[in-house]
Amino acid sequence: MKNRFLGSFLAAASLLAMTGIPMAAADNSATPRTDEQIVKQVRHELLTYPRLTVWDDISFRVNNGQVELLGAVTQPYKKSDIDKIVQGTPGVTSVTSEIQVLPLSDFDNRLRLQIANAIYRDPAFTQYAMMALPPVHIIVDNGHVTLTGVVATDFEKTIAGMRANVAGLSFSVTNNLQVERPAKRS
Repeated sequence: MKNRFLGSFLAAASLLAMTGIPMAAADNSATPRTDEQIVKQVRHELLTYPRLTVWDDISFRVNNGQVELLGAVTQPYKKSDIDKIVQGTPGVTSVTSEIQVLPLSDFDNRLRLQIANAIYRDPAFTQYAMMALPPVHIIVDNGHVTLTGVVATDFEKTIAGMRANVAGLSFSVTNNLQVERPAKRS
């Protein structure tokens, strides 16, 4: 009885060991090695990080496996989380984080909400308002507003800039939105 149990156990263990070898090999082959592969993986990791909001803006550059993080977040833990996530990405050799943690301010928080409501309640932005992470990011730093992200047209960029200046509450508005389909100039 003991021999049959031991034989079954050894057979099961050897099957598990054999299936683990191909899996380990597959993991190594899936490790991003080129900068393009690292860019795709880091982008994926950032897009699936659940705590990023329209009030955060993260960008990055990759050069020979070295990742430089840029942007601004509303909470210190987000900077720490993002640094760890990117450092753990296969193929990344080092991470330089230039992510700014925005001041914790009730005034800035109210302004963020007012601007987001003004932009995303505008009929020109209804298609964006339904997205999990809308493309217009609203960075507020001591009352100074910067819009980042991507919109489809020059018209949308202009409307977003106008809506960001909610009743003159912000000290300044910088519109850094990128346009996917800029108007052709003659």
